[in-house]
Amino acid sequence: MEKIDIHSDSYKFLPYNTGMPPMPLPEYGRTIQNMVDYCVEIENKEERTACAYAIIEVMKRLFPQQKGENGDLKKFWDHLNIMARFELDIDFPCEVVSADAVNPRPSPIPYEKGPIKYRHYGRSVENMIIKVADMEEGEERDELISMLAHQMKKLLLAHNPEGVDNARVLRDLYDYSKGKIDLDPATYILHDFHDITPVAVKGKKGKKKKK
Repeated sequence: MEKIDIHSDSYKFLPYNTGMPPMPLPEYGRTIQNMVDYCVEIENKEERTACAYAIIEVMKRLFPQQKGENGDLKKFWDHLNIMARFELDIDFPCEVVSADAVNPRPSPIPYEKGPIKYRHYGRSVENMIIKVADMEEGEERDELISMLAHQMKKLLLAHNPEGVDNARVLRDLYDYSKGKIDLDPATYILHDFHDITPVAVKGKKGKKKKK
């Protein structure tokens, strides 16, 4: 029996979905997507519109569950516009979904400008200290101060791996809060943090490739 070479030129015409452009709504299938792509490229608007209505009829027959109440076809027209990547220039019979509605642009995140007192702590810690400093005395405030102080120590340790003086952390906390958070380093003890990276991993990080 003659062996068939699937890599020969006679088999190169077979298209594979993995090598084709992605579909906005893959649930409708490649055939309908190709119809929509063809419709978008029709130059005459009347012919383009007629083609769009024909595609809607096909979609309606193949996916009747997409019909709205009382046979409403709005969802089909919405999906047609999406599959056309919002480039289909026709007079739609109803208001269709827009590109901004499908892919809304996120609101810009406001960025606080101005200098940061200690860059290694970051602006978030700075803002939290200011808020906590103005809180009423109590257990909740004390817990938040403890969390902030330990977080500051972690950040300072990352900035200076050789070691961190607890007194410095509490001094910075005092400075940030304009004296509202005054902790005595002799009595206010902060936990020690150690590098728990496995020795084997450290060795890999420090190992240099041989030339």
